[in-house]
Amino acid sequence: MTIPKETPSDCPLPEPRRLICSRCGTEFGCDLSGKCWCAEETAKLPMPVRGEDCLCRECLRKAAAEVSAAG
Repeated sequence: MTIPKETPSDCPLPEPRRLICSRCGTEFGCDLSGKCWCAEETAKLPMPVRGEDCLCRECLRKAAAEVSAAG
């Protein structure tokens, strides 16, 4: 018995998640297929603090600037 191999067309891509920025409340999308806009950002921050989730592009950039200025 052979098991058919799954092809990309057999596996639908997940819909982007709709998130609310935990700092400013802006709604934005997160593409779980690995093509999320944040992967293109040069800013890399530590994992969010307790109670925070992903940040929108503007808040991510502001947070990175604050970390850079403090460092």
